Amino acid sequence: MAETLGYIGALFIGIVLGITGGGGSIITVPILVYILNYNPLIASAYSLFIVGTTSGFGTFQNFKKGLVYPKIAFQFAIPSILGVYITRKYIVTTIPVTICNFGSFTLSKDTFLMLLFAIVMILASYSMLKKQINETSEENRTNRIWIIIQLFFVGILIGLIGAGGGFLIIPALIKIANLTIKKAIGTSLFIITLNSLIGFLGDVQNIIIDWSFLLKFTSIAVIGIFIGLYLQSFINDKVLKKIFGIFVLIMSLLIITKELFLKNYDTR
Repeated sequence: MAETLGYIGALFIGIVLGITGGGGSIITVPILVYILNYNPLIASAYSLFIVGTTSGFGTFQNFKKGLVYPKIAFQFAIPSILGVYITRKYIVTTIPVTICNFGSFTLSKDTFLMLLFAIVMILASYSMLKKQINETSEENRTNRIWIIIQLFFVGILIGLIGAGGGFLIIPALIKIANLTIKKAIGTSLFIITLNSLIGFLGDVQNIIIDWSFLLKFTSIAVIGIFIGLYLQSFINDKVLKKIFGIFVLIMSLLIITKELFLKNYDTR
């Protein structure tokens, strides 16, 4: 039953990626951890492959529609890719199993990664839902070096939580690059593809991968992204932006509730 639910979730992952250009990892990691009982570290690695591969198909479809801006994508991707790769290869594996204790509460590595995941999601949701004031050209003249530094740290966060980063990248593309939501989604999928697959390469030497499961799960997610891309054409920009922000917020609150109050899962 759990495996069936997991594969249904895989289809939903692709649909969400196709519609919102992000959020795939927001579903992938919880499905792998809470439904299929994978350890969060393994789940985050698998998430990078699943989301990266699925996003690659979405990128191709959006490119044909003129919704992908490669130059902007590479400007955003290069610093974040560096952060992702360094984090997956050298930082994640050094985090201790038990980080600290607060009375009877133990903050484990697994709980820390999931809570960090949720906190970043809340911040991304806020940036999408807050009332947009005039996005002036002054913001767009932000020092280029400072933007590169920010993107590098976005990469570190992506590496820590095993996300493709769409829920972080889309707000940045809208704010800094002045893209519409649909163009931001198309460009985001390209960046997610690069971030995720290169981040996954940093994991290959550190974990044992169940390729049979991973390829089957990913194939179902790829079917989902084609469904999502079709549905996206019927949703206007403002509604799409709101749906994305609300969805991210709800998922973050569910993860926090599970980790702090309902945690009871096995690990593989």
